Amino acid sequence: MGRKRKLKAVDFFCCAGGVTCGFRQAGIKVLGGIDIEGAYKQTYETNNPGSKFIQADISKLKPEDLTREFKIRKKMDHLIFVGCSPCQYYTSMQTDKSKSAKGKLLLEEFKHFVDYFLPGYIFIENVQGIETKDESPLSKFKDFLRQKKYVIDDKVVNAAEYGVPQNRRRYVLIASRVKRKKNLAVPTGNKKKIKTVRNAIGDLPAIPANTKDVTRRKHWTAEIQEINLERLRETPHNGGTRLSWKDNERLQLACYRDKDDTFWDVYGRMYWDLPAPTITTKFYSISNGRFGHPEQDRALSLREGADLQSFPRSYNFFAPKMKMTVMARMIGNAVPPELSKRIGLAILKNYQNASIPSKSKSR
Repeated sequence: MGRKRKLKAVDFFCCAGGVTCGFRQAGIKVLGGIDIEGAYKQTYETNNPGSKFIQADISKLKPEDLTREFKIRKKMDHLIFVGCSPCQYYTSMQTDKSKSAKGKLLLEEFKHFVDYFLPGYIFIENVQGIETKDESPLSKFKDFLRQKKYVIDDKVVNAAEYGVPQNRRRYVLIASRVKRKKNLAVPTGNKKKIKTVRNAIGDLPAIPANTKDVTRRKHWTAEIQEINLERLRETPHNGGTRLSWKDNERLQLACYRDKDDTFWDVYGRMYWDLPAPTITTKFYSISNGRFGHPEQDRALSLREGADLQSFPRSYNFFAPKMKMTVMARMIGNAVPPELSKRIGLAILKNYQNASIPSKSKSR
């Protein structure tokens, strides 16, 4: 077999570039990313030079557009399509599903491009619910891949076992048209090498709430209401919960009165020597989860959220008018780069060991 071409990837639903970052770290050339949200462009392209950002609604995009933009052709064995679509609709968290209903069929839109190009590899990451919800298109998508002679491996993984300092359980699928033997596999995690909150953010300087840092570091914290600051001061360091002030009539919230088993992580502090809980788009607010700093009286900063998502310290975030909420959404919605890198390395290994030569005439 002759020299193999370098693996290339197109990152659909790329957001701020979590998968792109991880794949590049694995040695995969990411041609570019596609996302409907134009606010991600500066963050994506600044941190991933050479990878082009395309702002587009995938339902209105044509395969010919990708041929022109990324110079890709059909049946390129060395091409990876990444389809980590927005997942809010299938999450198990209590959220307003009407706001995310439009996104529930994005996998179907992604399938059109897979069908047209038939790339060598497919990578998908999503919430666990996409595997179990009755209305999910996942089962049909997997049937489609098998019909197109792809070998599939999929499972639910915890990002904490893949070098990410965060308990983040996600459904992962890798599919290959290149290596047809049943030895493609999602890499196995390691429960013995878990990174902790202290490993990730313990070296960052102490700062108060309402610190605005527009530098590259983005060690930026949200404002906190005085009553919530009092609550946090009454919450024990290193893992404390709101139950510590449940009997304080002034501090207790009416919605949690006599409901000690309901959302008891809300207003809690993280543990220094455990992985963080799942980083969401609201990690900058203590009222949205266990997002209190282990010992400082504030919620996580943008930098801390990014570190716990395994973004490199050098990764800079931008948003129109420097809106903190937009940058937090980029961070919380991202596929952790370290998890992506492990997936990328697994695909690279599979491709290097593939037993059938590429018949593609593409460059």
